[in-house]
Amino acid sequence: MQKTDGMNYAPQGKARPVCVPGEFPFAAIGLDHGHIYGMCNGLREAGGTLEWVFDPDPAKVAAFRKTYPEVKAAGTEAEIMENPRVKLVASAAIPCQRAPLGLRAMDHGKDFFADKPPFTSLEQLAVVRQKTAATGRKYAVYYSERLHVEAAVYAGQLIQQGALGRVLQVIGLGPHRLNAPTRPDWFWDPRQYGGILVDIGSHQIEQFLHFAGASEARVLHSKVANYNHPEHPEFQDFGDATLLAGNGATFYFRVDWFTPKGASCWGDCRAMILGTEGTLELRKYLDLARDAQGDHVYLVDHAGEHHWAVNGQVGFPYFGQLIQDCLNRTELAMSQRHAFLAAELALQAQAQAVCITSQAAPV
Repeated sequence: MQKTDGMNYAPQGKARPVCVPGEFPFAAIGLDHGHIYGMCNGLREAGGTLEWVFDPDPAKVAAFRKTYPEVKAAGTEAEIMENPRVKLVASAAIPCQRAPLGLRAMDHGKDFFADKPPFTSLEQLAVVRQKTAATGRKYAVYYSERLHVEAAVYAGQLIQQGALGRVLQVIGLGPHRLNAPTRPDWFWDPRQYGGILVDIGSHQIEQFLHFAGASEARVLHSKVANYNHPEHPEFQDFGDATLLAGNGATFYFRVDWFTPKGASCWGDCRAMILGTEGTLELRKYLDLARDAQGDHVYLVDHAGEHHWAVNGQVGFPYFGQLIQDCLNRTELAMSQRHAFLAAELALQAQAQAVCITSQAAPV
C-alpha cells in the first residue's frame, strides 16, 4: 500500500465479513478519485461483493478491473442503476457530480456511498436531504481520515470508554501533498471540488463532531488562501477554521497542500484531543522521523503516559456496520444526520471564509 500520494492511498485491512458471499452486491460508478479503491476495499473486506463498475473513461475502468478482475464493466450507468441485484452504489466521481449521481441511485432504490466531499453546495445538500427523507435510502459518506485510520478508530473507543472525561477541545491538522503533475483539471477548480474547506476540511469537521460527541456546532471563523500557486488563481492551497459545538467543545483545524517532498507520507495528519481527565494525540499516517508505519496513539492521563501502535490491531468497523445498516435499515455506522451535519458545516465554513491573497499586506 503506497503512502506517498494521498489521491491513490487505499487502505487494506483484514477480512471481517458481516454477511455471506453474494448477500450484499454493490457497484462502483465514477472513478475520478482514487479513494474509490479504499471504499471498495473496505466493503469487500466486510463481506460485500463488488459486481459492477462504470465510468465514461475506459482507461479508468481498465485500471479498476486490473485491481478487481472479477468485476464486470457496465456499458452504461443505467445498466447498473436498473439492476435489482445492486444494493449500493459507491462513487468517487468529480465532487460536484456526486450529489446528482446519488439522487439517481436513490431514485432507483439503491443506497449511495459517496467519497468526501459529498456536496459542493448547500443547495445540493438540501435536495439530497429531501430525497433521503422521501425514499428512506442512505447517503453514506467516506470520511476516511477517521473511518479508515486505526489510530482514529482506537481513539474513538478510548473516548467512549471515558479515558479523557469530557472532551473540551479538538485540534486537527491535515497537510496534503500536491503532486501537481498528476492532478486532473477539475482539481484546480473550486466550482468542481468545492474549495479546500469543503474538500479536505470535511474530514476534520466530521472527526471533531465524533470525538466531541457533538450533535450541533457552528463556524466561528474561517479563512482560505492561495499562497503559492499563481498559475491556478482560483485554487486554494491553505485553509483553517474554528468551530464551537453545542456542548461547549471547541475545534480548530488547518488543511493545506504543502507536505514537503522529504516526507515519507502524503501528509503528517494529526489530531490532538483535550479532555478533563487526559489528552490524546493521534499520528495517523506516520510518526515523523521515527516510524513510517503510522497509527500511533499517545495518551497522558492521571496514571501516566501511554503509547499504542495500533496498525493492524483495530480494524475498520465502519464498513461492516454500513453493510448491516443497508441490509437491516439501521444506523450503526453513522447517522444520516451526522454525515450531513459535517458536510453542512464544511460548506458554511467555506462560504464565510476570509480570503487571504498571496500579496496581503502585514496587519
